[in-house]
Amino acid sequence: HVQLVESGGGSVQAGGSLRLSCTASGYTYSSNCIAWFRQVPGQERAEVAAISTGSGTTYYVRSVQGRFTISRDKAKKMVYLQMNDLTPADTAMYFCAGASDGEACTYPFRERDFLYWGQGTQVTVS
Repeated sequence: HVQLVESGGGSVQAGGSLRLSCTASGYTYSSNCIAWFRQVPGQERAEVAAISTGSGTTYYVRSVQGRFTISRDKAKKMVYLQMNDLTPADTAMYFCAGASDGEACTYPFRERDFLYWGQGTQVTVS
């Protein structure tokens, strides 16, 4: 049973940084696609970044490229999202998502490609 748990959200001033963490447990295979999405109330969940945990290949949406970095620690089964140069437009609930066991990421990645979701962690930039 795959479980994803996010942590690391909070409030920060514009220009600041936060690092989100996602613990992914329950996968059988060591290589999986884990992604970050974000959602603002009243809007659909939007893609942010994804990583194939086996190869380390990463994907970013244009709005965060150069500011956000997704990475993984295979031994700890953790995926991170380092967010720098934050702006109020980055304010959202951030969700960690996992695709089917053993599936690598493809681009573009969409919400429908992911089976497993964390509970979300709030990021507020003022």
